[in-house]
Amino acid sequence: MKTSTIILIGGGGHCFSCIETIRATGLFTIAGILDSKEKTGTHLLDIPFIGVDEDLPSLGSSYDYFLITIGQIKDSATRMKLFDRLQQLELKSPVIISPFAHVSPHAQVEEGTIIMHGALVNAAARIGKNCIINSGAIIEHEVVIGDHSHISTAAVCNGEVKTGKGVFIGSNATIHQTVKIGDGAIVGAGAVVLKNIPAGSTWVGNPAASK
Repeated sequence: MKTSTIILIGGGGHCFSCIETIRATGLFTIAGILDSKEKTGTHLLDIPFIGVDEDLPSLGSSYDYFLITIGQIKDSATRMKLFDRLQQLELKSPVIISPFAHVSPHAQVEEGTIIMHGALVNAAARIGKNCIINSGAIIEHEVVIGDHSHISTAAVCNGEVKTGKGVFIGSNATIHQTVKIGDGAIVGAGAVVLKNIPAGSTWVGNPAASK
């Protein structure tokens, strides 16, 4: 089976997990990684660093897809900026779904999003653009995840949860059904969120409270 070529943007820790997920699909050949100039000519795992972000315009005609593999904890600004750049250059960013995840055929997943090993996306869920649904995360029925958001390892978004853009939900956090989380909000690891969270705020603890 012919595979599509893909370039990864960002060669930090999150990139390791992205490489494993991409390779498990069997659909892509990872041709290289873009990062800092100092890394050019070295390798992550066995994949070469081939340039920097500024090389995107010259690479666009040579490869099929480009995926942002920078992680997101404090905010989504870097991922958003890079995604906007890909859009401006009309470069395609695929949906990546691990074969070890379950995504309902009745769910919607938009471009640039990666769904990692062991994740569950249930019926009528909608995942926006450029999101990370990390290993073991659960996105239940009718959940809406806004663009540029990161749902961390083993986090649970229960039925009808809605997040804005650029939201971060930490590992093992649990969001109660129907809760709404505003743009750019942060939910700390292990938090249990029982009520709506305003945009731009940080919530931690059980039950979660504003930090």
